[in-house]
Amino acid sequence: MKKYILSLIAIAGLSAATMAQGLQRDMQFWRSYDQRGINVFETGKADTVEFDGLKVRVGGHFTQQFQNLSHSNAAGSPALIEIGAGTNLATANLNIDVALADGVRLNLVTYLSSRHHPETWVKGGFLQVDKLGFLGIGNTDWFDKYLTVRVGHMEINYGDAHFRRSDNGNAMYNPFIGNYIMDAFTTEVGGEVFYQNNGFLAMVGVTGGEIQGGVTRPDDRKLNFLGKVGYDKYVTDDIRVRLTGSIYSTSGSARNTLWGGDRAGSRYYLVMDPVGATTAANFTSGRFNPNQTDNITAMVFNPFVKIKGLELFGNFEQSKGKAANEQTDRTWNQIGADAVYRIGVKENVYLAARYNKVSGELTGGRDVSIDRVQIGGGWFVTKNILAKLEYVNQNYNDFAVGDIRNGGRFNGLMIEGVIGF
Repeated sequence: MKKYILSLIAIAGLSAATMAQGLQRDMQFWRSYDQRGINVFETGKADTVEFDGLKVRVGGHFTQQFQNLSHSNAAGSPALIEIGAGTNLATANLNIDVALADGVRLNLVTYLSSRHHPETWVKGGFLQVDKLGFLGIGNTDWFDKYLTVRVGHMEINYGDAHFRRSDNGNAMYNPFIGNYIMDAFTTEVGGEVFYQNNGFLAMVGVTGGEIQGGVTRPDDRKLNFLGKVGYDKYVTDDIRVRLTGSIYSTSGSARNTLWGGDRAGSRYYLVMDPVGATTAANFTSGRFNPNQTDNITAMVFNPFVKIKGLELFGNFEQSKGKAANEQTDRTWNQIGADAVYRIGVKENVYLAARYNKVSGELTGGRDVSIDRVQIGGGWFVTKNILAKLEYVNQNYNDFAVGDIRNGGRFNGLMIEGVIGF
């Protein structure tokens, strides 16, 4: 792993002295990569870090799991691969943040190792602007106080669950080990304008609607439009209330990946996969993709309440769309309810429980559902080191005879260790 970090630093032309300085410094309008980043959604407009010249911050995330899961399906269904207790491939992220000007920051995340791609590859990057003083156009308080602009090939800001999910080596913000069954996450080329004022927030964005983009098949490629409105504020010193509603919509795509954009892979290795499956090729084990890869309109409401150490987070979602070879739209619904209780002055120990269910129409017209329960907890040994334990139970309901998921179920224990800095 060390050789990857050193080689990337050399390519970027960073001196050892610059890196050492950057590692000790937080950035403007930035989410910390350790425990301090918990329950941070969009970066706010209040900031205490002063800009004093070009600075580079190099950080990373490293995650390892021990898995002891079992799975089964109905008699007569295709055979499942045999799995047992063991460790999963360690995953790692390299995080580079650069302060380019006062209120202007560059972010680049590289996956050094992931389930789907054991080799190094770039997740994405963006330029974030929170101040316009660098333009020298006079008073810019109208922008500096209220607006944030992001442009790049970046993780899109649809919903709030993506702020709490595990992202390859970065599992610091997720109180659980697995993400939601339908995992709304993708990187797309585009831009977002975000407004914040006294707790009220609003965002509009436009992207190419695809994870890679391209210039071929122009008649099949349409712009994707994003929107978010909400409210987020501490109503007392001990009570924080946040409620947002988001929409994601495109009328056509060569291959939309809102539900399949995580190329790093899921945490539950090889569950419900067939004989001959591999961890790299079958990297979405335990998830569900509704295959709405042409036109899609998804909406989600996310309430979040924090009362001292108690956190409640909800995800109420509907996705409507179809693949290019289908004639009519299909609808999928997702419900997620998280409860987390953090203990101690530093809230460094927590207990957590989640219920998650998806239901909808498969290609071909069959209505099915999948439900999951996750129960566990975690311990921040330091602000940079997190240990998690989770029991998971997932059931597949009403899948057809002959489908490998017919009567399907997996359950068992997971242990995960995370380092972030």
